[in-house]
Amino acid sequence: MQQNTPTKRLARTAGLLYLVVVVTGIFALMYVPSQLKIGNDPVAVLASIDAHEGLFRAGIAASLVCYLAFLLLPLALYKLLSPYGRSTAAVMVALAVASVPLSFANVGHRLEVLNLINGADYLRGMTPDALAQQVMLSLKAYSKGMVLNQVFWSLWLGPFGYLVYRSGILPKVLGILLMVGSAGYATEAFGYILQADFTSLPGVDLLSIPASLGEIGTCLWLCIMGAREPAHSAGAYNTGIKIARN
Repeated sequence: MQQNTPTKRLARTAGLLYLVVVVTGIFALMYVPSQLKIGNDPVAVLASIDAHEGLFRAGIAASLVCYLAFLLLPLALYKLLSPYGRSTAAVMVALAVASVPLSFANVGHRLEVLNLINGADYLRGMTPDALAQQVMLSLKAYSKGMVLNQVFWSLWLGPFGYLVYRSGILPKVLGILLMVGSAGYATEAFGYILQADFTSLPGVDLLSIPASLGEIGTCLWLCIMGAREPAHSAGAYNTGIKIARN
C-alpha cells in the first residue's frame, strides 16, 4: 500500500491547482469563443455577444479564476521541484508569475466590451455601426494581448519541463513534452508578431500539441499519481514509520 507522503500531498495540491488552470483555461479560451463564433464582421460579432451575454460573462469570470490559480501554481511547483535545481525553479516561478498581471490587464478589454454592450448613457450618441466597431477593436486588442501572454506561457514551460525531466519524480516523457512545447508556444507567439499571415502557414496548428499533451498529462499525473518519492526520502520516511511503530 502506497504511503501518502508529504511529497505526494504536495504533488496533488499542485495537480489540483493545475486542474483549475486547465479547466477554466479551456472554457475561457476555447469553448466560449467556439460558441460565440466571433468573425470579422463587427455587426455580427456584436449580435453574437448580445445573444450570448451570459456565456461571455462566464468566460471572463473563468479567466479570472484561471489567472488566480496560475499565480499559486508555480509556488506549489517550486516547493515540489526546487530540490532538483533551486535557481531553475526560481526562474520558472518568475516567468510564470510575470504573466499574471499582464493577463489580468488584458481581461480589461473584455470588460470594455461589457461596458459597450450594456448601453451606458454616454454611449447613446454612438451609431450601432460605430458601437459594433468599438466592440471589435476591444476584442482585437484582447487577442493581441494574448500573444504577449503566450510569450511568458511559453518561457516558463522550459525550466518547468527541465525540472520534471531532471527530478525523476514524474515521468521523464512529460518533461520532454513540456520543453518541446515551450519551443512550440514561443514559435507561435513570435510568428504572429513577425509574419502577418503566420496562421495560414502549413503545420502551424501542430505547434501547440506538445505543450497541450505535456501540461494536461502533468496535471493528470499530479492529481492521480502524485509524485514518486526520491529513493533517499522514501527510505527515511519508511524508517521513521518503523521507529514510530516500535
